[in-house]
Amino acid sequence: MDKKKFYMTTAIAYTSGKPHIGNTYEIVLADSIARYKRFEGYDVFFQTGTDEHGQKVELKAEELGVTPKEFVDKVAGQIKEIWDLMNTSYDKFIRTTDEDHEKQVQKIFKYMYDKGDIYKGSYEGMYCTPCESFWTPSQLVDGKCPDCGREVQPAKEEAYFFKMSKYADRLIEHINTHPEFIQPVSRKNEMMNNFLLPGLQDLCVSRTSFTWGIPVTFDPKHVTYVWLDALTNYITGIGYDCGGDSSERFRALWPADLHLIGKDIIRFHTIYWPIFLMSLDLPLPRQVFGHPWLLQGDGKMSKSKGNVLYADELAEFFGVDAVRYFVLHEMPFENDGVITWELMVERLNSDLANTLGNLVNRTVSMSNKYFGGVVTDAGASEDVDADLKATVLGTLAKTNEKMDQLRVADALTEIFALFKRCNKYIDETMPWALAKDPAKKDRLATVLYNLVESISYGAALLEPFMPATAEKILAQVGAQPRTIDQMDVFGLYPSGTKVTETPEILFARLDVKEVLAKVEERKAAAEAEKAQAEAVVDVEPKELISYDDFSKMQFQVGEILSCEAVPKADKLLCSQVRIGSQVRQIVSGIRSSYTPEEMVGKKVMVLVNLEPRKIRGLVSEGMLLCAEDESGTLSLLTPEKKMPSGAEIC
Repeated sequence: MDKKKFYMTTAIAYTSGKPHIGNTYEIVLADSIARYKRFEGYDVFFQTGTDEHGQKVELKAEELGVTPKEFVDKVAGQIKEIWDLMNTSYDKFIRTTDEDHEKQVQKIFKYMYDKGDIYKGSYEGMYCTPCESFWTPSQLVDGKCPDCGREVQPAKEEAYFFKMSKYADRLIEHINTHPEFIQPVSRKNEMMNNFLLPGLQDLCVSRTSFTWGIPVTFDPKHVTYVWLDALTNYITGIGYDCGGDSSERFRALWPADLHLIGKDIIRFHTIYWPIFLMSLDLPLPRQVFGHPWLLQGDGKMSKSKGNVLYADELAEFFGVDAVRYFVLHEMPFENDGVITWELMVERLNSDLANTLGNLVNRTVSMSNKYFGGVVTDAGASEDVDADLKATVLGTLAKTNEKMDQLRVADALTEIFALFKRCNKYIDETMPWALAKDPAKKDRLATVLYNLVESISYGAALLEPFMPATAEKILAQVGAQPRTIDQMDVFGLYPSGTKVTETPEILFARLDVKEVLAKVEERKAAAEAEKAQAEAVVDVEPKELISYDDFSKMQFQVGEILSCEAVPKADKLLCSQVRIGSQVRQIVSGIRSSYTPEEMVGKKVMVLVNLEPRKIRGLVSEGMLLCAEDESGTLSLLTPEKKMPSGAEIC
């Protein structure tokens, strides 16, 4: 029988900068849902990606002196690296700068225009650049953007508009007849009462005040406004063609089963997006879930507040699966969650090290100590075993129910309740006491078998949330991964299987004071590095030289082959430098900043036509170029890109 399909997406991450842990939460949440659906037997297609156009990107690129494409290439790379670091199992990573996406957006825009859903006009209002949204004065809150609270600027420009009101009644009817469409229910009420029922304004869908966007084919001074560009990724990424030649994948997957997004962009996904789909005569997605935010202890994360946490930094301290566990377990269904270093340490110690890690370690260690690692079901059951088995076998139904409701934190709680029951079972059966009585050997064997079987069962349920940890657990107890069809029976673990001889500590306890001290050290180092980068040095200007004077100097790239300290000279290093096919000896006063070992292999910038001179009896045939800060620290000037020895510096 063919598997039932499940197509799900995250919002595509905006390429304005490196994503913090609050942004990363969404991809981890989506991954846990995708993995669980696969476990349930669904044929899952999981899409994520990056949103790369818009005025904000254009301005940031301009500030850095790079092209918008160079800027988004770098940031998209950072985003993908973090998604991969967090062990997320997406099937497609789409970028809105992908050529096939851009072509389809242009075709979609033209189709809507030809249909009469898009018309040309002009816009005058207040514009929020970070949100890329226009607002009327009545929509502002204290004169600021109602979404992000930042300053807005008056803006007026020619633009194309989408006739939102044409489809408003149809959308209202759909929402009323499909209560599962917008989740949680509080988001649905917000959309209906604040936007749909008061009446929709037509939506600006093009801009002329910047150029970094997808051009409108029939009016090239206009670029497609970010939301029409970004939202359509959900169909272009699976092969939609506005000309009627859509791929087999699109026909199999659409409509999407789940759009997983942050609560701040629920309006765009439950009002704009469905109306765009109606214009294209496409069915609407089955469900849009607007998850809450993950906040730092002192509020929403922002670089200006200096309270931003990044997934890679947290993973370095705690490990990837510990971070996954925290963001999934600590996020309520509707309300915002909170993350702090102290909470991370507390959860790692209590849930991961004590409840889970200690359970696995004790069970494997006792199996090795009492039976040479061989786990056997000796059939010596007692009444207490029945309750353990009932708890284990009942966990699947409870977890399924929570995951069907997208209550991922509650699902994890049910799985850890199984592990807690195992720990209680150890206290109830006291294997160490059974081991003292040879007549109780079969009972001891049965107790340990029940524990290993329960742990194997729990690991199968844990895999969608903590995949690496689940794999490690199964390896330690010598078990195979289970399918959902194998979850209704207790006792599938093969009797006579051997556990690992040396159990690995899954999660080591951490001292919160030591962690906080390391965090402060990192902050101080980062601030010092930032201060160094922002520092300026004013030097006494020398008299102006003519271009002819400058043109007499010859600069080339050199490669340092060897380097030695000059005897009885505290400041001098003598380097053998290859410049093209020649090797020159250059004496430099840089010993205070470099050791001879650090010099070897460096590509450096050399003034090569400097008249040779003797320094401490050694002939120096050129000069290495350096920068110097106020404290006298020297830094060799090196080529930014890979360059051959002898390349001319011009």
